[in-house]
Amino acid sequence: MKMSILFFQILFLTLASITSYGQQSKDDAINSALLAAPEDKREGATVLGFDESGKTVVLRKGTNELICLADDPSRNGFSVACYHKDLDPFMARGRELRLEGKEFKEIFTIREKEAKEGKFSIPDKATLHIVTGDSFDSQSGTIVNEFKRWVFYLPYATAESTGLPEVPAGPGAPWLMNAGTFAAHIMITPAKN
Repeated sequence: MKMSILFFQILFLTLASITSYGQQSKDDAINSALLAAPEDKREGATVLGFDESGKTVVLRKGTNELICLADDPSRNGFSVACYHKDLDPFMARGRELRLEGKEFKEIFTIREKEAKEGKFSIPDKATLHIVTGDSFDSQSGTIVNEFKRWVFYLPYATAESTGLPEVPAGPGAPWLMNAGTFAAHIMITPAKN
């Protein structure tokens, strides 16, 4: 009898630690999300994840300017990101629209309209760090087949105002994406191994 009670207690605690992050525990969701942050910013970063309905929830409240986003188990692949807190209204609106079933192009159009209406703004010079891969290995604390890239937001920047090309000039070369729009940003995408 005592053995059965102990078994069910252990089973309950195990199941309680597995959340809506698929098979990933809350700790793994936090630890993997933090890998997108610069090392010196990880300890103080806020970490967001997803509940069963796909809504964003706070997994850990931070103390610095970074917000890290855990992998969304409802999406294909593995992707985590960290961004400056001033980008959160823009990022949160994108997640809301995706949850409503909107596709990329429609999300872009809606957010552009709302930004022009002053519902939110994208700060000048805010950074987004993105890490993708196959999965998170909790034993090693690493992302399998990790691939990093960086985005630097410069709303309404153009090729003329920055001197950057609007198409990638080669692996690792910075280029300007969405030039002239509210979401203009410098992309830095290294070559994949």
